[in-house]
Amino acid sequence: MDAASLAAPALGRRDRRPHAVVIGSGFGGLAAAVRLCARGFRVSVLERLDRAGGRAAVFRQDGFTFDAGPTIITAPFLLEELWALAGRRFADEVTLVPMDPFYRIRFHDGAVFTYSGDPAAMLAEVARFCAKDVAGWERYMRLSAETCRIGFEGLGHVPFSSPLDMLRVAPDLFRLRAWKSVYAIVAEHFSDERLRAVFSFHPLLIGGNPFSAPSVYCLIAALEQRWGVYSAMGGTGAIVAGLVSLVEGLGGRVRLGAEVEEILVADGRARGVRLSVGETVAADIVVSNADAAFTYARLLARQRRRRWTDQRLARARYAMSLFVWYFGTSRRYDDVGHHTILLGPRYRELLSDIFQRKVLAEDFSLYLHRPTATDPSLAPPGCDAFYVLSPVPNLQSETDWERSAEPYRRAIESHLACTLLPGLTGSIVTSRVMTPLDFRDRLLSVHGAAFGLEPVLWQSAWFRPNNRSEEVEGLYLVGAGTHPGAGIPGVLSSAKVLDRVVPPAEAFADA
Repeated sequence: MDAASLAAPALGRRDRRPHAVVIGSGFGGLAAAVRLCARGFRVSVLERLDRAGGRAAVFRQDGFTFDAGPTIITAPFLLEELWALAGRRFADEVTLVPMDPFYRIRFHDGAVFTYSGDPAAMLAEVARFCAKDVAGWERYMRLSAETCRIGFEGLGHVPFSSPLDMLRVAPDLFRLRAWKSVYAIVAEHFSDERLRAVFSFHPLLIGGNPFSAPSVYCLIAALEQRWGVYSAMGGTGAIVAGLVSLVEGLGGRVRLGAEVEEILVADGRARGVRLSVGETVAADIVVSNADAAFTYARLLARQRRRRWTDQRLARARYAMSLFVWYFGTSRRYDDVGHHTILLGPRYRELLSDIFQRKVLAEDFSLYLHRPTATDPSLAPPGCDAFYVLSPVPNLQSETDWERSAEPYRRAIESHLACTLLPGLTGSIVTSRVMTPLDFRDRLLSVHGAAFGLEPVLWQSAWFRPNNRSEEVEGLYLVGAGTHPGAGIPGVLSSAKVLDRVVPPAEAFADA
C-alpha cells in the first residue's frame, strides 16, 4: 500500500479531525487517548485482549474480583487532570480511599515496620528499630523531597528528545549523585540493615533493583508522603473503566480484540496499522502503549532502524518478571492489612539471584494484597480476595515455568499459612496464577519482563526509548518502556509528555 492510499480517509467519512491510533489500552494508552481527544484528534484505541487495561486489567472468578496488576495509587492529581480535560470530576466517578498505614513490612524474624504517611509515627517507628538512625531518616526525607521536586515534578512530564536535554539536567543529576544506587544513598543515612531494606525497596515497585536503580528513584518516598497512597473502591479496574468512559465521552473509540500486527510506514512516517486479521487502519499519528522493545522488534520489524536495532535490543537490560497468585478464601483475615510486604531471609542475595544470576531461588520476598480489607464487595460475603506477588527472574533465566509454577505456588502457600494466614490451605475456594510466560504471551513483554527495560541510569531519560520515536516520524511511545518509566505515575506522565511533542491537531489539516 502506498503513502497516498494509507493517508486517504475512508469513503464517506465526515469526521475531518486528524486520526490518532493508540496501540494498547493500559493506563498509558488510555491516558494518551484522553489527552489526544481533548486536543481535537479522532482517536481509536486498539486492544488485542478482550478487556481494557493491559497490565491493569480485571478478571472475575467464582464471585471474586481481582485486579490483575497495579494496586497502589499515588499522585492522584494526574488522574484528576484527565477527568478535568473531559469536563468531569474524578471524585464524582471514582472513590479513592487513603491507606493508613501505606504498608506493613514484615521481616523474616516476625518484626514488623509500619510504614505510613504520618511523620511523627514514622519517626517513632525508625526510633523503635534504631534510635541513632532518626537523624538519618530526617536527612533522607529532605533528600527525597528535593529529588522528587527535580526528578518527578520538574522532569517527569518533560520530553528527552536529544542528548542536549540530558546535558541540560546534568547539573541536577550530578547534585543528586544519580550514578549511585538507591541502596547506596539509603545506606549513607541508615546504619540498621532492616531500615536500609525498608527505605530502599521502592524501586521494586517499578521493576528496578535497589542495588542498581539510580538514586533519582529515592523520590518515591517523598512522592508517597506528599500525595499519599490510595486504593480505588471497586479496585483499580474502576479507574480503567472510568478512563474508557472518558475516551468514549470525548468521541474516541476503544476496540477490543483488535490485535495490531504491524505499524505501517510510508515515506518515513507512520501512516497507520495492520491488524492480525488483515484490516488496515489509516492514521495521522500512531501511539504505541505496547512494550517498547516489542514495538521496535515486532511492530516495526520490516523497518530499518538506526537506534533501536535488534542488536541493541538484545544487549539491553530487562526488568525482572513476576509470579502472581490470585486466590480467594472462604473466611476473612481481618488482622491482615491492605498492603503487606514480607521480606525473606536474604535481601541483597535474593535480588542478585533475580537480576544478575537469573535463577529461581528457593526463598522469596512477597507483596500480599488484600483489597477486601478496604472494599469487601470484591469477594462474596464472609470471604477475602488476595493476590500475592513474588519478584522472579525474567525469561532470560532457564526456569521451566510449565513445571515450576505449581511447586512454587505451593511453597508460597505454605509460607503464608505459617506466617500471616493460618488455616489458609483449607480455606482456598478459587485460585489462579500468572507467570513470566503470561507476561510474554498475553501482554507481549519481551523476555516476559513485567516492567519493560530495567530502570538503570544508562536506560533512563534520553537513554530510554523516546516518547517521540527516533525511528519513524509520527510514531510516539507511552507506558512503562519509555520516559519516565513504570508505575502508574510514570505511565500517566508519559502520556502527558505527548502534549509537548505531538503537534496540534490543526497542523494536520492539509496532511
